[in-house]
This record gives sequence, C-alpha cells and structure tokens, in this order.
Amino acid sequence: MKQPSRPALIALLLAPALAVGACSKDTASYPSLGIRPTESIGFGEPAGKPVVVQPDPTLDTDIAAFRTQLDRIRTGFAKDAASTQAAARAARGGAVGSEPWLTAQTALAGLDDWRAQTSLLVTDIERRATDRAATLAPAYPALDAVRDAAQAEAEKQGTTIAQIQASLPAA
Repeated sequence: MKQPSRPALIALLLAPALAVGACSKDTASYPSLGIRPTESIGFGEPAGKPVVVQPDPTLDTDIAAFRTQLDRIRTGFAKDAASTQAAARAARGGAVGSEPWLTAQTALAGLDDWRAQTSLLVTDIERRATDRAATLAPAYPALDAVRDAAQAEAEKQGTTIAQIQASLPAA
C-alpha cells in the first residue's frame, strides 16, 4: 500500500474541518461595544417641581411648644454647667472620693439629666417628623429647624459634660 504524500495528508485532515466550518453559520447579531444611549444618562436625581408646603396650625403649635421646651432646657443646662465647672475647679488636685470631688460628680449627674431631657425632646421632634412623613406629607421647614436646633444643643451639652468630666480625677 502506498502512503499518501504529505500535502495530500494535510488536505485530507483539513477537509472535514473546512467542511464543517463552511456548513455552520453564525446567525446571532451581537450588540455594538459602543456606548448605548442609556449609558450616557447621568445617575443624578431628575429635577422635580418644588413642593409648596401648606401651613399646619396644629404642627405650628407643637413646634412652638418644642421651642419653648428647648429654651427652658438650654437655660437650665447653662446655669447648672456654670456651677458644675466651679465645682470641678474646686475638685482639681483633690483625691477621688473627697468631698469636692463628690460635689462635682453630683453636679455632673444634674447635667446628665438636662442632656437626657434634650435627647427626649429630639426623639419627640423626630417622632413628629416621622409621623408626618408616614402620611407622605412634604418636609416642614420649621419642624426641621427645631429638630436641628435640638440636636445641636444635645451635641453641645455632650461636649460640655465630657470636658468637665475630663478635668476631674478619674475614679
């Protein structure tokens, strides 16, 4: 038997591959790799029309009460903070458990009470805002303003208490 020549052998081996490749056709159309129209749109919120907030007399009454309560707390805390700072100055250099140190600690507890009242006020204001949002009512700027003022006061009180506490000898 005579062996086929090398070019004939190569042709014989490639013939089935070419035949199968010629028979198949890719009919799927693939998308372009270019930027699609939806990819050129930004992710920012679309501009909405401004919402006109209708006056709410009941809410305005509650906001006035919140402001009055915040002013009362702010005044009481400021007065007690001054006397607590004086007690802390008197306790500096003294021993833990001494009479001046105990007096300063007692005064600090009074400041913590004021801070707790402020925290409760913030919670009440936020509950009122949450109840309003649950009805899908728009934000009420006066309510947001009193909430921000109460939160700022709570943070200020926390800072004042921490500063006074740091000036005292640790137990």
